[in-house]
Amino acid sequence: MPIDPQVQQIRAGRERGRVAPLYSMSVEAARAADLASIRAADGDPEKVHEVVEHWLPAPGGKVLLRVYRPSAEPSLPVLMYFFGGGWVLGTVDTADGIARSLANAAGCIVAVADYRLAPEHPFPAAIEDCWAAAEWVVDNAAAIGADPGRVAVGGDGAGGNLAAALTLMAQEAGGPRLAGQLLVCPSTDLSDATAADESMRTSDDPYLFNRHSVAWYRSQYLPDPDDAYNPLASPLQAERLAGLPPALVITAEYDPWRDQGERYAARLARDGVPVAVTRYEGMIHGFFAMSAALDGGKVALAQAAKQLRVWFQG
Repeated sequence: MPIDPQVQQIRAGRERGRVAPLYSMSVEAARAADLASIRAADGDPEKVHEVVEHWLPAPGGKVLLRVYRPSAEPSLPVLMYFFGGGWVLGTVDTADGIARSLANAAGCIVAVADYRLAPEHPFPAAIEDCWAAAEWVVDNAAAIGADPGRVAVGGDGAGGNLAAALTLMAQEAGGPRLAGQLLVCPSTDLSDATAADESMRTSDDPYLFNRHSVAWYRSQYLPDPDDAYNPLASPLQAERLAGLPPALVITAEYDPWRDQGERYAARLARDGVPVAVTRYEGMIHGFFAMSAALDGGKVALAQAAKQLRVWFQG
């Protein structure tokens, strides 16, 4: 399909403003520009019952965990949500709009961990922090009014990658048992094999997330190219996916990671994991965080919330 008219309007604005690609900036400038762009497309944040921050012990020191609660009801289910940004950009603020929307729509606590970023902290620092945060949430569920038996993981972009990797870690460790995995425009394979994907080869627009963006993020996150074959960096490289929690995989037509996300969904299905996959036609990478500007983002958020409710009721 043609690019969505609302997306085209955003792209045209970037072109008129001669907005530089994030990968052409310094890391510090790219981080600031990324957060400003997300906030501009996020609209007014929804109100939630409560937002509380905790500092957790983690391998690199302490990790901030921001907890969004939709109501005072006790023993609420929990979504551990990991923000996107190519493992290089992003903070808990990046996911603020998504967290608020999903907390209210799904009726669950949303917990967002401020994991360490590359290049200062390359792989596996991010997934180590996400694992530490997930363990803390389960171990301290009573203190935050959560149900440790109803925990799901999710994320967009690099956050989707981390969520998928965390399910592999949980399986290897024998728990926690996860209710589901919400993977939005996820990176599932950082190996060179994905260069042949149609979605990667044709993604060259300098005003959108493209294959050059992917290469830049990967070089920051994986200074050792051999790490691309570690399943915790590339879940699609795992030998088996059987026994993982049910998944919802959301992809965007104009996203270089589209094909690998859909290939991961096919692998999950082949290994017997219940999975639903939806491609949002005309959409771009990052649309999930742009619900104030893109109707597709609103629809995807509603789909995600509906799926979370099903998992938590099951």
